[in-house]
Parts: sequence; C-alpha cells; structure tokens
Amino acid sequence: MERFFNTAGPQTSDSYTIDPLSRFDLEDVSLMIRQKRYFVLHAPRQTGKTTCMLALRDYLNQEGDYIAVYANVEGGQASRNDAQSVVKSTVDTLAEQFRGVVKNDTPLQIRDEVQQVGKDSMLATYLRRLSEKMAKPIVLILDEIDALVGDSLVAILRQIRSGYADRPASFPQSIILCGVRDVRDYRIVLSNQDIITGGSAFNIKTESLRLGNFSKEEIHELYMQHTRETGQEFDEACFPMIWDATEGQPWLVNALGREVTYKIRENRDRNVRIIPEMIDKAIENIIYRRDTHIDILIDKLEEPRVRRVIEPMLANEDEVSEALIPTDDIQYVEDMGLIKRERGKPRRIANGIYREIIPRELTWSTQDALTQQSQWYQNPDNSINVEKLLLDFQQFFRQNADAWIGRFDYAEAGPQLLLQAFLQRIVNGGGYIDREYGLGRKRTDLLIRKPLTDHYGGPVQRVVLELKIKRGDLDKVIQKGLEQTADYMDRVGSVDEGHLIIFDRTQEKTWDERIWHQPYEYAGRTIVVWGM
Repeated sequence: MERFFNTAGPQTSDSYTIDPLSRFDLEDVSLMIRQKRYFVLHAPRQTGKTTCMLALRDYLNQEGDYIAVYANVEGGQASRNDAQSVVKSTVDTLAEQFRGVVKNDTPLQIRDEVQQVGKDSMLATYLRRLSEKMAKPIVLILDEIDALVGDSLVAILRQIRSGYADRPASFPQSIILCGVRDVRDYRIVLSNQDIITGGSAFNIKTESLRLGNFSKEEIHELYMQHTRETGQEFDEACFPMIWDATEGQPWLVNALGREVTYKIRENRDRNVRIIPEMIDKAIENIIYRRDTHIDILIDKLEEPRVRRVIEPMLANEDEVSEALIPTDDIQYVEDMGLIKRERGKPRRIANGIYREIIPRELTWSTQDALTQQSQWYQNPDNSINVEKLLLDFQQFFRQNADAWIGRFDYAEAGPQLLLQAFLQRIVNGGGYIDREYGLGRKRTDLLIRKPLTDHYGGPVQRVVLELKIKRGDLDKVIQKGLEQTADYMDRVGSVDEGHLIIFDRTQEKTWDERIWHQPYEYAGRTIVVWGM
C-alpha cells in the first residue's frame, strides 16, 4: 500500500515520516525523567508535538522502567472557567488513558473513588492514589495544556505542583506539559479578573524544550521516501523552493508534498517528474484553498497583539524598540510560529508561504471589491502591460487612497497593501507575486512572474517592483530606491522590467505634485520611477 504525506493528526504507519524521537534530544529528555524533573515541551500548532509525545510514551513503555501515559486535555476547553468540570474531565481522560496502558481497571476504580473530592484536590488525589498503586513510577505527558483557561488552568497547574515533593512513590516521577506556548508566558485571567502568570502557578518547571522544524536534510529525506516507494522523481531544483516556502514547518512540508504528488491530479501518474513550476502551482493552490492550518493563521492576524508585531514588518519600518511593543506580544507571535527571531537580525516572517499569505489575506476583501479585469492589461503575447497597469493604479490611488487605506486594520502599511491587492487581482489564476518585506528594509520588493504559455518550462515574464514610502528628501529617496531596485533585479536575474514606486504621504502636497512617472538610467538598466 502506498504511503502518503500526512496533513491531519499524528503520523501513522502509512505516513511518510521523520523518526519522531530524532526531532528532540532524547538523551536529555531521558535524563530529566530519571532526575524526576517536571518540564515543558512547546511548539507551534501542527509541528508534530503529538506524534513526538506518543512516540516518547511508547519508547518509555518499551524500555520498561516507567508507566508512561499520554493524555490530551483539550476537551476541558469547552468548560472554560468551570474548574469543577475541567478537573473532572481531566481525571476521566487520565483514567481511560492509564487503563489503555496498564490493561486493567485499577485506574477506573480509583477515578470512581475520588468523585466526591472537591475540584481543588480531585486531580492531585487521583494521581497520588494511582502512583501508590502502580508497580513502576509514572511519567505523565499532558498535551494541549494551554487550551485550558482561567480558573480551570490554574486548578490543574496547582494540583500538579502540590504533589511534586511526594514523587515518585506517591506522585508521578515526571510530568511533561505540552502546548503552543511555554508555561511561563501564560497570562491567566481568573473569574474575579485577577491575573496571574503560568510561572507562578507552576514554579516547579525545570526546563522548556522547543520542538523545531524539519531541517533541509529531513525535508529531502521525507520526499525521497515518496520517490523510493513510487518511483516518482523530484528535480533537485525543487528543494530550495520547498525550503524557502516552508523553512521546514512540518505541516507546510507535508501539505506541499501532498499537493504536488496527489492533489494536482496529473501528477498522480508516477512517471511524471516533479519540476519547480509544479511546486509554484502547489504553493498557490495551498494558499488559495485556505486549509485549516492557513485559516488558523488568518484568524490570528485579527488579534491586536499580533497586529502590533506584524504591522511594522509590513510597513518596512526600522526595528521598533522592544519597549514600544510588549515583549509578551512578540513572544506570543513567535510561539505560534508566525515570526522568527535570530540573533543580530531583525524579526522576520517565518517562511515564504506565511510571507505570501499575510498581505493577501489582509487585502482579500479589497481584491474582491476591485472591478478591473486582467484582460485590460494583457499584451498579445499574454504578458502584462505593466505601464498601463501602473497608470491605471495611479488614477485609482488618487481617487480612492484615503477611503480604501482606512479600511485596512494594518493602516500603516496601507499604500503597499492597496497596490498589492490591485496587482493580485490582475495576476490571480495566471501568475505569481513573490514578496520580500520586513523590519529595517525600508522597502517592499515584489517580483511578478507571469507564464506566457500553459506549458511547464515555457517563457515567463519577470517584472520587479520596488515599493517605498517617501521619508525625507525626494531626490535621496529616488537615488536609494534606484540602487535597491537595481540590486533586486540583479538578484532575480533575467528581468524584463524594473519599476520603483514611491508613495508620498505629505499632506501639504497636491495630488498633481504627487502623481508622476519618469524613466531613469541606473547601472546599465532602465528603471521607471512612479510617484503616488
């Protein structure tokens, strides 16, 4: 039976997979368990936490020194601040999971014995009695712990903490909490509106481990499993594209593999060689279809704390002082996997697909409201008439900028987002826009790629657009912009046209002063500069 790229739930025997135990330092984890540590493993959603923890449970049980149990406590989320219901639900879940491991009814019997114990000690009492009954020390893995909120989360954390001194004879030897965020970053709002931190409610934590993404080598190995089992080959030029699009985010890696080998129907023929143009199409399909993983990301963009972190990146502002953006907000957005922080470098969007999704999603309703048709800007050879397109956008921008930019939640990046919405409407279904933006760049780089035929490997129109907000002297902005545009054209290679768009938001200027365009010669290239 042919295996598949899995995009839903834990990995199974019929999934292409990277050994889950290789994705974290098993030696360190084993040492912490032997030392009776309580610790945290966290990672963004759909990065493989559950698969890894199930593998750890099975590994520990096979080793035979412990009784290891995995339990997902997300079911308590529905009860929110009803701590009694959440604690009872957690005990019920643990009882069933323990029964599945020890293969007898002792866990269920103890559960029944503690039903009359109050919410403040039911879980602790259950774990205490169970630990005393078991022949081996218990290792407990609690997944989705941060799905719980308020009083309920505090009740669970404090009861786990309460038995810490009695381990391992009368409490689990080791407890691993799994979630999207580190427990220290929880801000827990109680029903009386008091706020406490996860660190204070669970101050026995020894260490926090973060589950990383796939490496380039692991991506290659995952895809080669498909090649070995089906004979379908990948052009090696595909792998840099896959890395740039995903940077190893496990769900994206698997989704891209599934899309290009299965969802694109003609590629189900295993004699078809996967080439870079097919990866482009697969990426576009994933973005446009808005699968659950993408929808979760899109929903988060509406949160004010996410906007505070992302908006300066879209607007290409200088790196904002940490004092101006709460550190908790930055950590929150990083924990969800939306941004990356690297020492000595500005924050950046985590991967190419997210970098593409964010501006497109923020302008989705705007794209739908724009009425221009792509045929109006199409040359006889199927290429885009960029000069005609930008002339029309200038007129549109002049008439509508203030009203349309005001519709964006991310208003500081409004001019760039509005142009990108206009362009996206033109290329949808027939081309691609590659985007580069971020803190400190002081511009947005766009590359329009428009295939001129329906055949893979055919001619492609490539147009570079550099977007800048005018800050300071116009001549200096133009000179710097020409340098940046020419540099981007050199990096892209084989470019048909280069355009520099400068948005002038000076309120004292008339639109006649702001709207203009002029070709410049720079470094042996013709670059058209557009004032908006």
